[in-house]
Amino acid sequence: MHLARAARLRLFPFVLAALALAPICARAETPAEARRGLWIPCEGAVRVLDDAARVDRLIADARALGTTDLFVQVYRGGRTWFDSQIADATPFRAARERSGVDPLAKLIDAAHANGLRVHAWMNALSLSENRTATLLARLGPDAVLVDRRGRSVLDYPDLEIPAPDRAWYRMGTRQVWLDPAAPTVPDTLAAITAELLGRHPGLDGVHLDYIRHPDVLPFSPGSRFGVGLDFGYGPASRARFERETGLTAPTGDALANADRWDAWRRDRVTEVVERVAAAARAAKPGIAVSAAVWAYADRAYLSIFQDWRGWLERRLLDFAVPMAYTTDDHLLGHLAKASIGGAGGDRVWIGLGAWLFTGDPARARMQRDAMLALRPAGVALFSYDAIAETPALRGALVTTP
Repeated sequence: MHLARAARLRLFPFVLAALALAPICARAETPAEARRGLWIPCEGAVRVLDDAARVDRLIADARALGTTDLFVQVYRGGRTWFDSQIADATPFRAARERSGVDPLAKLIDAAHANGLRVHAWMNALSLSENRTATLLARLGPDAVLVDRRGRSVLDYPDLEIPAPDRAWYRMGTRQVWLDPAAPTVPDTLAAITAELLGRHPGLDGVHLDYIRHPDVLPFSPGSRFGVGLDFGYGPASRARFERETGLTAPTGDALANADRWDAWRRDRVTEVVERVAAAARAAKPGIAVSAAVWAYADRAYLSIFQDWRGWLERRLLDFAVPMAYTTDDHLLGHLAKASIGGAGGDRVWIGLGAWLFTGDPARARMQRDAMLALRPAGVALFSYDAIAETPALRGALVTTP
């Protein structure tokens, strides 16, 4: 009795959120039943694409979880899990040698045989912690982001902000970040996308991740206040801004033309989305283009130049998946309300951090079911690794015997 009461109390915030969202859901043109996504990392505990023998277990688990869509990571750290002549295909070659077949091809065929869609998940503007990525030889060091103090991320010790700024700021995600304003970057990512679909035309979608500038803690709402630390100040990028706008690009703590500078940098991220989407749709008309995005949409727009609501409005994306990873039930309700109720809300999926609840699996199911009750376009779970490695979590989330 006490356990049942506790469960009801935990679910209560979600009930409130559902009631608050009812008018929004009534207006939105949402499907009768939301799609269910599952993110499949290429590196980590399971590594499905390292060995084709692991595909069957993935498909069985996906079916048990009621999954309709698999977001399968095929590009990370400048490396590919498909045959590529542009990026480093070492992981693909090793997997093919181990299995004797192409694991991604097997996964796509097995998924389709079981009624599942497969989206190629790509970490777009991140090279992970791979300072020596072979892709950098093609792009050149000028393709890496430079901060407002004139320092390349490549020169950051341990990919963390150098002193003296390190006393006040931290990188939210320590990685090598590409500059979307470098002309080689959109071209290269579009070419990799076309190459991927040429190799695997059976893919149902392309799913972009890390399609933004780095996040720095604490956050700064753009450059106009002259505080905080942001990126995109490389000489080539600043020269391009000045050439295209006729204005002087800010540097250091200068505030001149800050709003225009921020808008221009935001447009450069959007340009990457536009180019990749165009390449994907040219290679396969009707393919779904989506992105994993920050659930804090205003912060994403101001601080990391990710205008995902604008991408939905312009139909650059077929759908977006705000990553609402939190153990705070009230916050999840607020994020869901803002995401579904905003621009393009009828094409928003809610991304949930299932890995947060390996010690309390019932709450993962409560979050998922509460979000499904709001009738978004879809709900996605991060990630398969956590679910596969935690039998209790898998047991809580299964929808079939």
